[in-house]
Amino acid sequence: MKPPSVRTSIDLPRDLHRRLHELAARKGCSARQLILRSIERVVEESTPHRPRRRLNLDKPIVPTRGKPFDLTNEQIYDLIEFP
Repeated sequence: MKPPSVRTSIDLPRDLHRRLHELAARKGCSARQLILRSIERVVEESTPHRPRRRLNLDKPIVPTRGKPFDLTNEQIYDLIEFP
């Protein structure tokens, strides 16, 4: 079953119409397919894309207060009781 479509018509200059059909023949497709692909590409390019925003972990999310401290994994394991 074909997807629903709308028929439309446009007036093309003769030279452009001829070149369109020549290009379609070289590409091995119909002028209709070439027109549809071109329209889809232009519409896709003009659709705004929201860039994915990634969380920046270079700076701390919560600013620290007080003196910084440096602990090794071994010191942390000594401070925390594990079952």
